Amino acid sequence: MKKAAVLMGSDSDLPVLEPVFKKFKDFGIPYEAHVMSAHRTPAAACDFASGARKNGFGVIIAAAGKAAHLAGVVAAYTTLPVIGIPVKSSTLDGLDALLSTVQMPAGIPVATVAIDGADNAAILAAQILSLCDDELAERLLKMKTDMTEQVIQKDKQLQEKLK
Repeated sequence: MKKAAVLMGSDSDLPVLEPVFKKFKDFGIPYEAHVMSAHRTPAAACDFASGARKNGFGVIIAAAGKAAHLAGVVAAYTTLPVIGIPVKSSTLDGLDALLSTVQMPAGIPVATVAIDGADNAAILAAQILSLCDDELAERLLKMKTDMTEQVIQKDKQLQEKLK
């Protein structure tokens, strides 16, 4: 299985990314996590992204707040799928990061999830990796089946309570 990379613009983004690490462990996805800044360490971000495919990665998650250029910079230097997580880290409640992450120029796509949307970033990364991994696809299917059952049970509980 290919690895996933999780990049964060600052170590202050780590709490937002904890759900990614949990989901990757649950799904059995190997990953690496690094702190890299599009502005303070642009050469490191470029080097990492440029070598990501040959280093065994299949997808990259990049989380950043404020100007949130990390995902775009990484996407400019790789042909791997890049998923951006805009982080709520400023007085604009993450709207600045969302707009910076989602507004990419033609030819440099970044799949963008919700502000602080680590769960969906991890699931999307797993879905991408599952294209070449049937066992991972089965784990994803089980997760969705379990979610369906949970909603059905909650509805049954609500109906009982309303009787």
